[in-house]
Order: sequence, then structure tokens, then C-alpha cells
Amino acid sequence: MADQNPPSVDPQAARRWHKRPVAESAWLHEEVARRMQERLDWIKSQPQSWVHWAPLNGGMEAHALLQQRYPKAACTLVETSEARAQHVARNVAPPWWQAQRWLHAKPQVVTQVTQPAQMLWANMSLHMTDQPQALLQQWHQALAVDGFLMFSCLGPDTLRELRALYRALGWPAPSHEFTDMHDWGDMLVAAGFAEPVMDMERITLTFETPQRVLQELRGLGRNLHLERFQALRGRRWHGQLLQAIENSAMQVTFEVVYGHAFKPASKLSVRAQSEISLDQMRAALTRGKVQGAARAIPKSGLDQYE
Repeated sequence: MADQNPPSVDPQAARRWHKRPVAESAWLHEEVARRMQERLDWIKSQPQSWVHWAPLNGGMEAHALLQQRYPKAACTLVETSEARAQHVARNVAPPWWQAQRWLHAKPQVVTQVTQPAQMLWANMSLHMTDQPQALLQQWHQALAVDGFLMFSCLGPDTLRELRALYRALGWPAPSHEFTDMHDWGDMLVAAGFAEPVMDMERITLTFETPQRVLQELRGLGRNLHLERFQALRGRRWHGQLLQAIENSAMQVTFEVVYGHAFKPASKLSVRAQSEISLDQMRAALTRGKVQGAARAIPKSGLDQYE
């Protein structure tokens, strides 16, 4: 899996999803972000700068919580389009009458990271891309050495009730396949991250009506499966779907995967004849001096935990 892109994701459908207009963050995304934010209590490192990746999809309420946690840290918000970036900029700018607007640095809203940060936060976006390894590489490049990544995404048990319902009716899958957390760990290492820590939990939501089920799912994502039904569905099919959902327990399970990893210093490869840049040499010499100093230095990402 570490050497392949998700086999079930349609690239064109993924691009359409990322270009869609977004008015507000989905409730489940905000809830997952709140739970992921609590995991920061385990980390001793206090970033002086951090990147919020795709905040409109990941949670604008969560962004406010992170700003409260790191009030002095410089923040950069990254969106996938200029329209979304402008929307985010309007939301994060404090009103002119608040002292925060003048006393603290204004968050930057961009479409591409140019300055590496010490933390990158990416909530509920990795499972909606057809190029996960390329996205992990972007996150790796956006981090400074010893910076850390915090992310969440959906896992394979997501929508298991709906998948069973579609199979029973002989319909194509209602969603593309989601990647297992162990495979994400392998891909993190392949992207250059160190000490990946993965865990997961299942969240089951119960709804009052089948219409409410579909409304919630529309806000969370789209079916990116290559073999999804390609034509338009009619009212008869829609009524059959609503009836099937109503006959079930009207429950939907989401497997949420949480990931955390560090960006280590790059290792210099030594051959019979090697060429390195001046910056690489400076970094290597600096690391040597720090490691030789008589003070405690964490030797792995796990030492960052209390």
C-alpha cells in the first residue's frame, strides 16, 4: 500500500470535491478536531509557528481552539483555492475594534506553504485525496526539522451499515475504500516522517429520519469510487434508498484514524565522492555540537510525550 495510490478513488471526482464551495465545517469534522486537539495535551513541544491545512473542511471552530492553545504562535492557513482562501481570511480576521487585531500577528491565508512551521494540523482531509503520498510529501516539506504532524482521517470501517445495505440491494459501493491506519503509518515513514503514532476509534451516530442521514453524509464527503453509478438516479431509486435506511437502525459508523509523526533531520549519504550544500554542512555541524553538549536531548519522537 505504501507504494500505491488508493485503487478505488477517481482522480476527477477528487478534484471536483476539493473545488466545491464550502459554507461551514461539518459537525463531525468539528467533533473529530476537538478530540484530536485534546491529544495535544500529550505533547511537550510548544510550536512557535503552525500550519492549519484545509481549515474550512477540517473545522473553523477547532481553529479557534488551537489559537487559544498557542496564542503567541504564528499561524498560516492553507486552502486549496483562492476562493476558499478569501473565505477563510474573512472568517479569521478579528473585528477592527478588538485589541487582538492590533496586538497579535495576523494569520496568513495562502494556497501554498513557503515558510516551514513547527506543527502542521490536518483534520479529515487525507481520505479525500487520490494522491495521498504526494499530500504527505507536501506536509513533510511544510514542516521544519523536529516539527510534528497531527492529522485525522476516516478508516475502513466507515459506513459499514450503508455498505451492507448497498450490497444487499445489489448496488455499487456507496463510497470509495478507506485506508487502514497501519498502511498510513507505512506511508508516513516512506514520506520521510519518523516515529509515527497511530490510533483509532469508532463513532456511531443515530438519526431520527433517513433524510437526516443523507443530509449529514452530504456534508462529510462524496462517493469518489471509480465504479460508482455513473448516471443520474431517479425518484424511485431515491425512495427505495430512504425506505431501506428507515428499515435499518438508522445508524452510521465512522472509523476515525488519528496520526502523529515527527520530521527528523535528513541524513547525509556518504559515498566515495559526495557533494553536499553549505546549508547541509552547517546543519550537520550544528547538530553535532548540540548532541555533544552535556544536556538532555530527546532521542525519539516518543520522548516528546509526557
